[in-house]
Amino acid sequence: MAHHTIQTPITKLLGIKHPIILAGMNQASGPELAAAVSNAGGMGVVGGHNYTPEFLKEMLDDLKAGLTDKSLPFGVDLLLPKVGEGARATNYDYTKGKLDALVDVVIESGAKLFVSAVGVPTQATIAKLHAADILVMNMVGAPKHVSKALDAGVDIICAQGGEGGGHTGDVPTSVLIPVVADLCRGRISPLTKEPVLVVAAGGIFDGRGLAMALSLGASAVWVGTRFLASLEADAPQVHKEGVLGCGYHDTLRTLVFTG
Repeated sequence: MAHHTIQTPITKLLGIKHPIILAGMNQASGPELAAAVSNAGGMGVVGGHNYTPEFLKEMLDDLKAGLTDKSLPFGVDLLLPKVGEGARATNYDYTKGKLDALVDVVIESGAKLFVSAVGVPTQATIAKLHAADILVMNMVGAPKHVSKALDAGVDIICAQGGEGGGHTGDVPTSVLIPVVADLCRGRISPLTKEPVLVVAAGGIFDGRGLAMALSLGASAVWVGTRFLASLEADAPQVHKEGVLGCGYHDTLRTLVFTG
């Protein structure tokens, strides 16, 4: 029986079978889950905050050890909020001054994708990643954030609507995706020399959500919460049970860590 796949510019760019990227969810998106998603034809991503270069290297070594094909792509997702002058007072340097060393680990690991979940990487950081042939994706939760990310030189914009369990804003997914797609139109990736691509996120959990995202201008989806209850997810059992038993009005949004 033939297995049909959906091919998009993202699947071709990343070398994956399905336009599905695992969201970096700190502990939950550990090496085992990331490897499982890559093995299944999507793209596994590990991500989090306060990682030391040594810990990140250990995670990526474990991820690569779990790949059934060592050529399968994977990514790394870090929090890089602006700090210092002009930044929100609550912002914090989650790399603790180790960003360059963390980027070195990402490069040495052979990662295909680097993601900034919060904040825009500096042009120097993006240039360093591009020199190693690593794509850079930036998360945005509002249209106003798109131009800064594009001007910095990112290759992919991930539009995460307010339904998302991660770092998001108030704009609904169905509204944000087409607006971001329009804002990216005509912009070129410095690395690929092809159009900047859009990934959609925020409350996407099945094929209907994927179809919606593609129809609104995205080339792939960034999915996190849907994977939380999987056996491979390194979330505490109480967290998994909470997600499975959660009602429509049981979610709250807090600062940074859960949204």
